[in-house]
Amino acid sequence: MSEEKKASPVAARFRGYLPVVVDVETGGFNPATDALLEIAAVVLDLDGEGRWHPEQSIVKHVHPFAGANLDPAALEFNRIDPEHPFRKEIAVDEHAALDEIFRVVRKKMRQHGCKRAILVGHNAAFDLSFVNAAVERAGIKRNPFHPFSTFDTVTLAAVAFGQTVLSRAVQAAGFEWDTKEAHSALYDAERTADLFCAAVNRWPHSP
Repeated sequence: MSEEKKASPVAARFRGYLPVVVDVETGGFNPATDALLEIAAVVLDLDGEGRWHPEQSIVKHVHPFAGANLDPAALEFNRIDPEHPFRKEIAVDEHAALDEIFRVVRKKMRQHGCKRAILVGHNAAFDLSFVNAAVERAGIKRNPFHPFSTFDTVTLAAVAFGQTVLSRAVQAAGFEWDTKEAHSALYDAERTADLFCAAVNRWPHSP
């Protein structure tokens, strides 16, 4: 019997990888120079009927790293004020933010016997690039995510629902979209999780 057949249904579905939805909000487009300001992750699981669903969400507000660039256009788009007193009070540094999220991810990996996590995102390469850059700056040695592979919901949504823009894809999948809540890391991550689950659940898997 193969290792995949011995694994839990979660591990068996994607060859031992645990899908975790991630969304970041940033101070620009360059992960080497621009600030990571928010990061949210949604851990997924299977129900008794073998259907994927969001199980747990975690979000961290992040202090810009020393010397980080903050593009005014990016801040206007995501409506983040890095100097807001409440935000400064609850924000943590990159190491603390990633450490807490990685701890949740690793616990879920152990629960299901997964060998690694894989980042799910809408335009996932962008989110992964900022995660990887922050991991390097923070000196974190144990990053649970695959360093370059992702599951991109742009592609999944195009195949399953004929849409590529997140808001349109989410609505095509049967969910509501609130433009006032959009572009926060938590809201976008949770809607991306809904979208991913709706797409994957269209193709049941028998290990």
